[in-house]
Amino acid sequence: MPLPRRRPLGPVAVATLAAAALATGCAAEDVGSLGVSVVRPAPTSAPPPGSAPDRVDPFADPRGLHPSLTAVPEAGLPRARALVARVATKASRGLRGYEREERFGPAWTDDVDVAWGHDGCRTREQILQRDLRAITFRAGTDDCVVLDGILLEPYTGRTIEFSKSRPEEVQIDHVVPLAYAWSQGAGGWTQDRRRALANDPLNLLAVDGPANQRKSDSGPAGWMPDNRAVRCAYAVRFGQVAIRYGLPVTTPDRSEMRAACG
Repeated sequence: MPLPRRRPLGPVAVATLAAAALATGCAAEDVGSLGVSVVRPAPTSAPPPGSAPDRVDPFADPRGLHPSLTAVPEAGLPRARALVARVATKASRGLRGYEREERFGPAWTDDVDVAWGHDGCRTREQILQRDLRAITFRAGTDDCVVLDGILLEPYTGRTIEFSKSRPEEVQIDHVVPLAYAWSQGAGGWTQDRRRALANDPLNLLAVDGPANQRKSDSGPAGWMPDNRAVRCAYAVRFGQVAIRYGLPVTTPDRSEMRAACG
């Protein structure tokens, strides 16, 4: 299911979009001066943590095609615990032999058989397009390279203004870290399967850079989002990725995942 591709606009369309952008709180100057299009309106104020209106809960998004994460409603908690219970457990095998690029392929390749693969736009740009609002694109990139936008950040609940000139502020997190996957058995997978995990939208979130650095390669027992409202959704997403790829987690990690949905 590819992302909608937005073609360059003519003068009349730009003027119309600029007027609409002003009415909805978007930055109209981005439309005219940069030759780019706004794809989501900028929020007028930060929403409560875990309640961004364009996000969906992980059960409604099994392929990871929509902005995430949002709070799992109380009625969904039994289902969340049931999903976590399906995740297999196994002790860590350690990181012997792990090399990120050698084992999982170059970062953000488009040459992979997952959602949005083979469409000419790298995985990182696709995730920014999915998760940011009020996006502008670099001219001449066929609406692929994201210049700036606004992230309703799930791990901290903050609203972050992303700019390509400050890429470290927003990073793309592997929900199930690649080193973690390796320690849990991905070393025995095919190269194609490892590359799929590294570029699968289900396993990727645009997040606060410092939060991503603190998480590092940790599983849920070692790190959970500061934003408590999304911890169950994070546990569910971790479990969804593990189940899709047949990847076991450690017993402490599964215990923490269940506790997050308690």
